[in-house]
Amino acid sequence: MAEFEVTAHGTSPGEVETPGLQNYCIALQPICDGDLVHVADELLYRENAAATFANVADDEAMLATARVCHIAFYEIGIERLVGQRLVFVNTPRDLLLKPELLPPSSGQVVVEVLENVAADPEVLAALRQIRELGYEVALDDFVLTEDTRPLLDVATIIKVDLHQPFDADAVALYKKRGLRLLAEKVEDLQTFERLRGMGFTLFQGYFYARAETQQAFSSERSNNHAALVRLLVELQKGDVRVKEIERIIAQDAQLTFLLLRYTNSALFHYNGKIQTLFQALQVLGLKQAGSLALTMLLANHGPACKLLLSRALTRAGMCERLAQRSAGAEAAFFVGILSMMGELLGKSMEQLLQQLALSQEIMSALADREGELGRLLADIETFENARVHGWPAARVELFNQTWLQSQIWSTETLALIGNS
Repeated sequence: MAEFEVTAHGTSPGEVETPGLQNYCIALQPICDGDLVHVADELLYRENAAATFANVADDEAMLATARVCHIAFYEIGIERLVGQRLVFVNTPRDLLLKPELLPPSSGQVVVEVLENVAADPEVLAALRQIRELGYEVALDDFVLTEDTRPLLDVATIIKVDLHQPFDADAVALYKKRGLRLLAEKVEDLQTFERLRGMGFTLFQGYFYARAETQQAFSSERSNNHAALVRLLVELQKGDVRVKEIERIIAQDAQLTFLLLRYTNSALFHYNGKIQTLFQALQVLGLKQAGSLALTMLLANHGPACKLLLSRALTRAGMCERLAQRSAGAEAAFFVGILSMMGELLGKSMEQLLQQLALSQEIMSALADREGELGRLLADIETFENARVHGWPAARVELFNQTWLQSQIWSTETLALIGNS
């Protein structure tokens, strides 16, 4: 397993080697429960934004799954990547027939049977063996027919694609059989609430980024919002004042405790005991300490915010790491966080920028993706959306490595502050 030294924001200059990923993007797609708790992730491996394992040859799909599982489970360690959450792994037919090649940690892995896998006797026998080994089995984009019905006997989770015709009778049958229902492509709060009322317990989609979801699931919003804005204003100043950052953080006892716990943890390598907030600010540096405090405040801003926070931290970590060759690493981290702050707070970017007296460089980066920071942010968004066709292989590899390192840091940071 690769080793990393984690710094306050990201990871050390040491890189994760990801051979065979030069032309592909890897990603995690969050899955939440009915309370918007982040309970699982789908592990993805895509050549482009439209690519799925269903539209490539079985041997290519098996190789893709093998590569991403090797990286996630063996090179890095799945706990470092996602903590204790479940991991859905797209599994083509050839891999189903070789259960011994499935990733370990069967209690954490959900074997996802792709929609193009026929329910023939070989597959059904393999799935029974997979269940006996302790894995859960999810049926992806499942449509009930006479041919697919036998799969219900070996499944534990049914994934329903909301972009396909909805079969209420089939859903009732799944519930009667005790199968868990996962709704894919949930796009708004109304759909989420309707499906939750129908018995769906798992949800995949970007609906939690919408303002109405943020408002419906907010917690301690009024108390946190003022502190968030004050921190944002202070952190973007060229002459950040230690007393002002200390004053803002000190007003929240829980925030002070979490920051001290962070600086005394294994994530932050420091010889000696850090006992005061002032010490923590000195050791971390003002911008790093302020950014961590910002993260901790956001983590208590509501469950919808928590779902987005992992992605925001990963993006910010990528911005910081990729900007390390220049003098703008701290500013890049800040731009990464700010680029998702509107979604995190349930506001438009325009509303957010009106509240903050940001530098012209940061304003241009956020509003128009202009300047060095803006171009970096645009490149990271392109990578996140797997639109890297035409990129040099070495560039895709660099972004994959940086994403992995940033995702590890995000997971470890959120786990430390109790929001994994």
